Amino acid sequence: MKEKVLTARKNGMTVMLLTLGVYTAVTVGLILAAMRGAVVPVVLCAVYLCVGWIPFLGLKILRPQEALVLTLFGDYIGTLKGEGFYYVNPFCTSVNPAAKTRLRQSGDVEAKKSGMAVTLSSLAGENYPLSIPAGNKMSLKIMTLNNDRQKINDCLGTPVEIAIAVMWRVVDTAKAAFNVDNYKEYLSLQCDSALRNIVRIYPYDVAPNVDTTGDGVADEGSLRGSSEAVARRIRDEIQSKVADAGLEVIEARITYLAYAPEIAAAMLQRQQASAIIDARKMIVDGAVGMVEMALEQLSEKNVVQLDDERKAAMVSNLLVVLCGSHDAQPVVNSGSLY
Repeated sequence: MKEKVLTARKNGMTVMLLTLGVYTAVTVGLILAAMRGAVVPVVLCAVYLCVGWIPFLGLKILRPQEALVLTLFGDYIGTLKGEGFYYVNPFCTSVNPAAKTRLRQSGDVEAKKSGMAVTLSSLAGENYPLSIPAGNKMSLKIMTLNNDRQKINDCLGTPVEIAIAVMWRVVDTAKAAFNVDNYKEYLSLQCDSALRNIVRIYPYDVAPNVDTTGDGVADEGSLRGSSEAVARRIRDEIQSKVADAGLEVIEARITYLAYAPEIAAAMLQRQQASAIIDARKMIVDGAVGMVEMALEQLSEKNVVQLDDERKAAMVSNLLVVLCGSHDAQPVVNSGSLY
C-alpha cells in the first residue's frame, strides 16, 4: 500500500456557506409554498430538507500535524495532510484503526494503569481522564512511548529489570492504516521484542570472554557501561520491524536499569567485596613501597644495622601498622633490641 496525498483545495468554508444558503432558501420556499397551498413545491422542499444535510458530512477540519486517511466504498482514495478546512466527497469515510487505542505515552492518556495498551472499553466505569482525539484523525506528531519495566536475563543469565522510552511518529499513513491491524499495539509489541533480543546479548556489567558485537572478539560492552550503544541497537531493531507499518523510530533511551529484586542484595555484596579487594590491594601496594623506602634510607644513612631476622620483624610490624584497619597502639621498647 502506497500513500497518496490529496491536493484538495481548502474550500470547506465556501461549500459550508453555499449549503447553508441553499438550505435557508429552501426552508423559506417551503413556508411560502405551504402558505399558498402548492403541493409539488412543498414536497420537493421537504425532500431536500431531509437530504440536504448530507453535504455537511464532507466538511473536514485538520489541525497542524494531523492527517485523514479517506476511503470510498472500501477503496483507499488518498490522505489529507496540512491544516485547513476541506470539503471532500460526503460518502468518504476516514480510517484510523488505532483511534481508540491508548498507550502509556504522551498525548494519549494521563492514567496510571498497568499494561502497555489500554482501550476505551477497558476504562468503562473507571475515573480516568482521557484525551480523546476528534474522529479518526491520525496524528503526525512525535510521540513518546514509555515502555514498562521488564525482567530479562542478560547474556550471563542474570535477571535484570530494564525500561525504555521510544520517540516515534507516523510517516506513511496508508501503511499505518492498512498494513497492520493496529499500529500502536504493533509498535508496543515490537518494542518489547526488540528490547528482549538486544538485552540478551549484553551482560549487566563488564564480563570477560563476552562478545557483544558479533565479530568473534571479546569486548567490554555492557548494559551499564554501553547504554548509548545498547539504545542505538534497540532503536535499529525496532525500526527494522515497524518500517512496514509506516512508522519511524526517532530515538530510544534506557530510562531504568537495575538488577532484579531477588538478586539485588547479593549483587550489592559482590560489588562491595570487589571494592574492598581493590582498596586493600592499593593499601598493600603502598605499604610495601613505604617499607622498602624505609629500609633503603636506614641502610643508606647508616642509622642502624639490622640482620635479616630483625629486618623481617621490622617489615612485619610496619605492614601491620600500615595495612591495619584500626590505628595501631605503640609499644615503647626500653631495652636493647639485641
